[in-house]
Amino acid sequence: MSTLPITKRGAEMLKAELHKLKTQDRIATSQAIAEARAQGDISENAEYEAAKEKQSFIEGRIADIEGKLGTAQVIDPSTIDSDGRVVFGATVEIEDLDTEKKSTYQIVGEDEADFKIGKISVGSPLARALIGKSAGDVVEVQAPGGSRDVEIIDVRYV
Repeated sequence: MSTLPITKRGAEMLKAELHKLKTQDRIATSQAIAEARAQGDISENAEYEAAKEKQSFIEGRIADIEGKLGTAQVIDPSTIDSDGRVVFGATVEIEDLDTEKKSTYQIVGEDEADFKIGKISVGSPLARALIGKSAGDVVEVQAPGGSRDVEIIDVRYV
């Protein structure tokens, strides 16, 4: 069984979602099923079918999150000291050498990645190119839009 890297914040987000699914969504869906059943014939009851589908989705998501948390390797970026190298959890400031545009990204687990807020998956082309490099290194990134060169400006562990 392989481990799934996830930041401390990402693990807390998954735990909060799991708690909500178990304590709110599951209960509300069970009540919706009971109400739909009370209406009589369930063979042609759209509310019943919708509630059962929602219940199935919730149970699947609960199992998915429990599985991920069971194999998670929780990493707190603030406790990392990798001598300035880019590692999982690091926040990296880069500059695109063609456009001179600077960007800052944190390398995170798959479930917590959100490009809009600067969190990229450890499996993304950019993160794979940056891992193991240090500030001052120029890295060639094979992105979907083609190859581009970026320079690592700064690496922080926050």
